[in-house]
Amino acid sequence: MSAASAPGLCGKRILVTGPTGQVGLPIALALAARNEVWGIARFSAPAERQRLEQAGVTCVVCDLATSDFRDLPTDFDYVLNFAVARGGNEDWDRDLAANGEAVGLLVAHCRGITTFFHCSSTAVYEPAGTHPLRETDALGDSHRSMFPTYSIAKIVSEVAARTAAREYGVPTVIARLNVPYGDNGGWPWYHLQFMRAGQAIPLHPDRPNLYNPIHEDDLIRHIPRLLEVASVPATIVNWAGAPTSTEEWCGYLGELTGLEPAFEETSWALPSITIDTTRMHELIGPAEVDWHDGFRRMVQARMPSLLRG
Repeated sequence: MSAASAPGLCGKRILVTGPTGQVGLPIALALAARNEVWGIARFSAPAERQRLEQAGVTCVVCDLATSDFRDLPTDFDYVLNFAVARGGNEDWDRDLAANGEAVGLLVAHCRGITTFFHCSSTAVYEPAGTHPLRETDALGDSHRSMFPTYSIAKIVSEVAARTAAREYGVPTVIARLNVPYGDNGGWPWYHLQFMRAGQAIPLHPDRPNLYNPIHEDDLIRHIPRLLEVASVPATIVNWAGAPTSTEEWCGYLGELTGLEPAFEETSWALPSITIDTTRMHELIGPAEVDWHDGFRRMVQARMPSLLRG
């Protein structure tokens, strides 16, 4: 998808945090076609920085855990926060600083912006099986078994964004993203790698394992509208596609490739987090890419030799 799919964003000065990430990268590249885009990250992989700079993104090295924004201008129109830190070794101080403190300090640094967009996660919800979770449902620690700091740090980052919105009067939108995927990969792509390696895909025993995958084309398409619905206090909205299960999408990946998925039930697998998208549809409209088409396109983009026929 090109930046033409993001109507209304043209000639703006936009800061994107986490522009090398799975979600931040395609969005930064799309926006850079018609806007002045800056990106901040550690840029530990030179190839990622080079790709962004070739697309016109101004890259500034910054570690959000230290929140040192001295080399960063303040006169942006929008700040889009896609940065995330999830220490596998339970590095709570670093992860709370990078995910939480950095949000408040970044808004303070850029307090003259029109809008602050914060990409959160549906990992903030308390799992409820196949019940579609609304924005007002209970929060919890759904990802502790695999990413010990992730859910809590995401909740903390939402609180920091909400506080900064009120303190500085910056219209803010918090989008709770479910399962993003696309040409840049995603969780379903990792499942396909399990299948290629002949390894069992972990499933939570409370089956089916339901989620709401959403294609990167829809993420790009939704960004302008998400910026429009920002408010003080912050607007909070789920960001997801139609529901399906890990079992179903792995079966479809098997149909596409001829690989046979194998599953292993384990209590440390992530539990179902399926989402009510009523508010999302009211505010920004639905996701348009059917996941069957999106998954086929993902395989075609990343490893076309896997596709049967």
